[in-house]
Amino acid sequence: MIRFALQGMLARKLRTALTAIGIVLGVALVSGTYVLTDSISSAFDSIFTENYKNTDAAITGKSPFELSQEEAAGGVAPPFDQSLLAKVQALPEVEVADGSVFGEAQLIGRDGKAVVFGGAPNLAFSVNPDRPEFNTLALVGGAWPAAGEVVIDTQTASKKGFQAGDTIAVQARGPIQRMRISGLVEFGQVSSIGGATLAGFDLPTAQALMGKAGKLDQILVAKKDGVSEQQLLTAIQQTLPEGAQVRSAEEQATADAEGTSGFLDFFRTFLLVFAGIALFVGSFVIANSLSITIAQRTREFATLRTLGASRRQVLGTVVLEALVTGLVAAVAGLFLGLGVATGLFRIFDAVGLTLPNNGLVFRTRTIVVGLLVGVVVTLVASLRPAWRATRVPPIAAVREGATLAPSRFHRFRPIGAVLLAVAGVALVLTGLFADGLSTTTVLSSLGLGVLLIFIGIALFSARLVRPLAVLSDPVARWSVVVLTVLVWPLFSLPYWLLRRGLWGPGPAGRRAAGFVLGAVLNPVLLVIVALMALRRRLSSWEPEWPADFPGVLADRPATQIGGQNSRRDPHRTASTAAALMIGLALVTLVATLGAGIIKPFEDAVDRIFSGDYAVTAQNNFSPMPPAVAAAVATVPGVEAISSVRGGQAQAFGETIFMTAVDTQAPAVLTFDWKNGSQAVLGELGSDGAVVDDAYAETHNLQVGSTFPLQTAGGRTLTATVRGIFTPPPGGSPFGNVTISSAAFDANNPQPQNLYTFVSLQGGVTAANTAALDAALASFPNAKAQTREQFKDAQSDSIKSLLNVLYVLLALSVLVSLFGIVNTLVLTVFERTRELGMLRAIGLTRRQVKRMIRQESVMTALIGAVIGIVLGLGLASLLAARLDEVSFTVPGGQVVIFAVVSVVVGIFAAIWPARRAAKLNPLEALQYE
Repeated sequence: MIRFALQGMLARKLRTALTAIGIVLGVALVSGTYVLTDSISSAFDSIFTENYKNTDAAITGKSPFELSQEEAAGGVAPPFDQSLLAKVQALPEVEVADGSVFGEAQLIGRDGKAVVFGGAPNLAFSVNPDRPEFNTLALVGGAWPAAGEVVIDTQTASKKGFQAGDTIAVQARGPIQRMRISGLVEFGQVSSIGGATLAGFDLPTAQALMGKAGKLDQILVAKKDGVSEQQLLTAIQQTLPEGAQVRSAEEQATADAEGTSGFLDFFRTFLLVFAGIALFVGSFVIANSLSITIAQRTREFATLRTLGASRRQVLGTVVLEALVTGLVAAVAGLFLGLGVATGLFRIFDAVGLTLPNNGLVFRTRTIVVGLLVGVVVTLVASLRPAWRATRVPPIAAVREGATLAPSRFHRFRPIGAVLLAVAGVALVLTGLFADGLSTTTVLSSLGLGVLLIFIGIALFSARLVRPLAVLSDPVARWSVVVLTVLVWPLFSLPYWLLRRGLWGPGPAGRRAAGFVLGAVLNPVLLVIVALMALRRRLSSWEPEWPADFPGVLADRPATQIGGQNSRRDPHRTASTAAALMIGLALVTLVATLGAGIIKPFEDAVDRIFSGDYAVTAQNNFSPMPPAVAAAVATVPGVEAISSVRGGQAQAFGETIFMTAVDTQAPAVLTFDWKNGSQAVLGELGSDGAVVDDAYAETHNLQVGSTFPLQTAGGRTLTATVRGIFTPPPGGSPFGNVTISSAAFDANNPQPQNLYTFVSLQGGVTAANTAALDAALASFPNAKAQTREQFKDAQSDSIKSLLNVLYVLLALSVLVSLFGIVNTLVLTVFERTRELGMLRAIGLTRRQVKRMIRQESVMTALIGAVIGIVLGLGLASLLAARLDEVSFTVPGGQVVIFAVVSVVVGIFAAIWPARRAAKLNPLEALQYE
């Protein structure tokens, strides 16, 4: 039986390959995700380890509470006094110690714009060439920097046309400063640090640029011989002030990597979710393909039963085929994953988001997970078809056209499908609306609920096929006509003219004229047809000819037969459409949520922002130094200007995002007050605070309530609630607690602005815009925007994320396309005699193609209709739960998704239709 199963697979190589494609793609994404993130993680580990070479201990600033790296500002511990360095150097356990500062500084290109490669950071730091043991940089040209000089990385120099000796502008916490490039550097032994730019200065210059005069961010220490690491740490600990801490080099490297590790964990999970979706869709493709194959092999299995094979042996045969298919597909997917990871690196590099890379990392865990996922998904998907195969009776071996009778549980399928869908909806509602659930429980409920909904709808959709097929029949027919009209002059006509010109009938002059016209209409097809002609000349291959002149109108007899075929077996059509249904449901869900987020956000901007202009960083989200707002304040005609500062604080035992505004805030910002008034914003003073209503309710705060607020600088202030406001549904730039800028600056050594809002005389005018641009000329990383521009810029970030989701979900749509192709190919095998009969009674090759295409497009439309409706339903549930999202149907995108489904159906039909059209009628009539 094992030999029989393997020989059967080898005899059906095409069907096996088509069945395995879904698993190959899914495992490839799983493998590629692990390889990509492991490679990035390995590169970052090398970077952080390189930072602390020859180091035994590292002293850094210490915040009184754990700082989150996710907020827009304030995620860095405060610096400490430089005098600590001398105390550490004087310790008998210390061989050598060196202090440094670091932060961000923008390098300005020759075009006057900030040098930014994607979202990578612009790193700035001090360099001490007298302590080479602590220096992670390699000087590849020029010299180390003296006062007022800078060294930059070779990547920036190469891409932006700089070399040692040139002058470059640098901007940190103040206006741009022009400095001489003393040298070019590379980072240690790491092959790539991604898109980060490097700017190194001597210590006094770096301190002045970053506003840290007399301060240090870090001290690296090397111990004397014979001193243990613990002895060194203990000795240093006794000299530390309250705002500093000491760790071993290994511990410090781990601490530095925490933020990156957290991001990579999220990124890995994010990609694996989409890999799981592709595998889930692929499981439908496998189950459907095996079901069709088993139905076609009824007489084969019956013959085995007649020859003595038991039901268990038949079951084992099908399961073995699935096991081998899954194993081979998983192995192929694993190695394809290496290509996926390489491709992702190149894609990120092409869009400017260059990631650190020290070579691809292919870990054992990746191999084990990939193989397990591929094999398990394939086996699970094969169980139902395998069980059906055991029900083939031996008598079917002598029956012409024998089919499997439905099981005794078949009549309960609709009820079971409904119960599954209802259970899924109940789990989704529980995850969304039940109180007191942990994040893990919520996500598990939502994930399992959506999974059950998909399975339930897929099982029940067989009842919907016939009515949906009646509705989609004319839509499919005329959609194909419209698309055919669009591509006729660019593809159909030139393709026919080129082929006719090379090997068609007719006068040579007319054929030559047609050939030239075809080449002009589509030069790409000229190359393809030329290759076809070369193949014809060098081999016995003959192209399909005669070919009818390409028409555009629907062929009613062919499309009618295709429509009837889609309704002939509702379960098969439903199973085929289910794969596309899942992909389009998720795409529709994402599009609807995106539209529901953008509209409330824009409404929120209109409600809060009452000024004329907003000043932000060029990338729309990075914080800016207060010097930017100071420069804008000097513009003639400024009536009011207010900045929103951002940082972190701790209150009621939890870390929160805290913001601050100045006295002019009431003129450019409008709050929806629950308690208080606009005047409160400008009168917060040294201890006043406003809080959002949810935070006030959680902690039982009222106007006049006081609570301790600990800042990242280590100081604690007693805040008095002066007002309570309700944030708009679309969100706001303000944290749970907002204090005055004066109080914020007094308790935070490195204040930064998130946004600056401005009102000018005359409002938005070309002259005012020019004046703002001129004031910001010394701050190339900042830009002034009108309210509409500000909304568009912020919305573009959301749209960019949506585009990433669309690309990842496109993989599931691609898997579903192969599912339709597979079903149609298997259907062609199944209907070989039928197709031969149709050809014998006069159906042309073109009509056969159009018949297959009509069935394919109708199947895709059925999946699209169910998927789009299901996606809108899921989006409505999420919108009902999330205040930040309003339920908005993206009409234009829904139409695009429907058109895409038609295109998917057309492309899926190309190969099966060609195979069906090439059947020899006489041979087809004799097919068993």
